[in-house]
Amino acid sequence: MELNQEIKRLAIVLDNKESNQIDEDKPKRYLRRIITTGIISFFLILVITYTLPMTVLSVKSLFEYSTIVALVIFLFVLLFRYFAILLMAYLYINQYTYTAPLGGYFPFVSILVPVYNEEKVVADSIKSLLNLNYPNYEIIVINDGSSDKTKEVAETLVGFQKGKFSDVKVSLINKPNGGKAKALNAGIKLSKAEIVLCMDGDSQLSPDSVKLAVRHFATREIGAVAGNVKVLNRGKLFTDLQALEYIEGLNMARSAQSFVRLVNIIPGPIGFFRKKAIEEAGYYSSDTFAEDADLTLKILANGWKIYYEPNSISYTEAPTKLQQLLKQRYRWTRGILQSIRKHRKLMVNPSINFGDTFILWTMFYEALIWPAMNIAANLFFIIAALAFGFSSLIFFWWAGLALLDLVTALYCIAVEKEEFRLVGYSIIYRMFFILIIDICKAMSTIEEFLGIRMTWGKLERVGTAKA
Repeated sequence: MELNQEIKRLAIVLDNKESNQIDEDKPKRYLRRIITTGIISFFLILVITYTLPMTVLSVKSLFEYSTIVALVIFLFVLLFRYFAILLMAYLYINQYTYTAPLGGYFPFVSILVPVYNEEKVVADSIKSLLNLNYPNYEIIVINDGSSDKTKEVAETLVGFQKGKFSDVKVSLINKPNGGKAKALNAGIKLSKAEIVLCMDGDSQLSPDSVKLAVRHFATREIGAVAGNVKVLNRGKLFTDLQALEYIEGLNMARSAQSFVRLVNIIPGPIGFFRKKAIEEAGYYSSDTFAEDADLTLKILANGWKIYYEPNSISYTEAPTKLQQLLKQRYRWTRGILQSIRKHRKLMVNPSINFGDTFILWTMFYEALIWPAMNIAANLFFIIAALAFGFSSLIFFWWAGLALLDLVTALYCIAVEKEEFRLVGYSIIYRMFFILIIDICKAMSTIEEFLGIRMTWGKLERVGTAKA
């Protein structure tokens, strides 16, 4: 690709300033949280100590009864959660399949590609964007103070490059390192387009991704469209499990949410926004570690609807090692909790925006309550099986959960026409993978509650996107 000299060099001053006030009361707040937790725990211990002698059951009988009650409650909540999501996802897919697609709407789109130390993948990502089946778009690369050769690689692509239908303008913004949120804000402010596509620097889009997603903006109430994220670097245990998780755990939930046009998180690798909706929401913020979730909640709070387009696909590189995976989920969990806390007023005041209130409570349940329930149930039933001889009960409990995941995996893979071999991972997915992720979520929740400092971290890319 040759550099087109018709693109003029433009100096853009970005100071990365944002309202990041130093909280001088953090130590006192942490101390208050620890004291509050200690008082509540002490009170609960007193209640148990006082009421336990009053029971007519022996300790063994009490434990047996509580095991059965806990099992029934857990399975009821699990089944209700699964079938509610499945039903709404099915209704959405049915509606999507039989509704006549919108056509003839091709507004100008700015594709924003924030990059930080992505020299191995940035060229492949940008080149893949030149093959999109869409006639009216530009590419804006935002180099967020990379310390490697990302800037040099990106500069070789600046200019008018040959696209599928016409020449595509590729621009580059170089700015001091300030995080993904500030990088995207810089691109949004430079863009003159009605629709902006925010993606990750390592992602590659399917050829029809823009065309299929943008058509929904013909409906004026749609403020954003979430795309479908798929794992590209498959073939290893952890990446295959994540591929199944994205299909079953994430995309099925987005399908259910899209039935009521209330998708709660627009994924970072592929999110389409009406620029007006972003401006009304006050752009991306850097005060959480889940800027995508935060912006989504702000857009919903302003009355916009958010849709999910399953055939608008972004292929991304997933962590290949357990440590990398846990770091990623640790950041996701704390970022979501920060977003929930930031918008907590909407949780107790549905009159502001009932849809946002509903979404916040579902996020609260998925982030805090469900992981704790899953961990407690596993520990509780394993201890009960070992101590009281409930081995047959625990076997049927595991078998029932495995069968439920197997059926769900079959449905999700059939809907997305995915690799059938991933169904075999559904057993491991429930027994080990989800449990590990939930333990990570629980630890992240404790650290977020205590206010322990965290950093962004960076997933090391290996450049498998070339495949």
